[in-house]
Amino acid sequence: MTQSPAAIDTEVVVRRPALSPSRAGDFKQCPLLYRFRAVDRLPETPSTAQVRGIAVHAVLEELFALPAGERVPDRAHALLAPVWQRLREERPELADLFPDGDEQWLESAARMIDGYFTLEDPRRFDPEARELLVETELTSGVLLRGYIDRIDVAPTGEIRVVDYKTGAAPREIGEAKALFQMKFYALVLWRLRGVVPKQLRLMYLADCQSLTYTPDEPELRRFERTLEAVWQAILRAGKTGDFRPNRSKLCDWCSHQALCPEFGGTPPPYPGWPEPDAGEETVLDRAD
Repeated sequence: MTQSPAAIDTEVVVRRPALSPSRAGDFKQCPLLYRFRAVDRLPETPSTAQVRGIAVHAVLEELFALPAGERVPDRAHALLAPVWQRLREERPELADLFPDGDEQWLESAARMIDGYFTLEDPRRFDPEARELLVETELTSGVLLRGYIDRIDVAPTGEIRVVDYKTGAAPREIGEAKALFQMKFYALVLWRLRGVVPKQLRLMYLADCQSLTYTPDEPELRRFERTLEAVWQAILRAGKTGDFRPNRSKLCDWCSHQALCPEFGGTPPPYPGWPEPDAGEETVLDRAD
């Protein structure tokens, strides 16, 4: 039977639950945090640092849309104010984060842009992709999904995965978390393209440092098994609603302490496993 145009227009594409690097990291850090973000989908007020990260990421993405010869500091700085204006129009509540004005915040974002130019010269290459959504299904059936800040491909075919960080270079715990994210991207690209990325590069714009890492196939195979184990643990918790809190120093930065039993709170009633998608990353997840 032929569907009417109206029926076709109202069809909804259902996305399977997937695992993203941010949500996998949440579960490893604290299963209850995963539940609050992926299942309950509780709102979180962004910090000024997160908003700065969103703006700087957008500036760098737009910078590479310019002809190579125009990718200079002055042009990058000229992009900042329009990007911030667009963000405020899209999310007017962001203005509430700056009751005393945003001049100082814009200056700090400009310093991040200056930090970027100390790390590389964007006139010397053209990325293959920017803010790229990647998705692949492992042989076990686990669906992986995430956004990559930038992919560079050399004339000889080597792949470099680049991620911008607007915070300072981390200590041991933060470095492990960042490398977890990058190995996630490396695994997805390997499964999609059949080539292990030659280099994973984290660019810390606040203190002008880079962290580079070279993965190999055995390591990515082990990491694949880690992700499969994380996903199975998530599914078990999802069936029962038993997402237990894991108290750590990172709790100091959690937006949901008032609902956490570790701090005398009570989580909302468990709504059941979410559909269609429990792994979606937000723009805030990609603004670190």
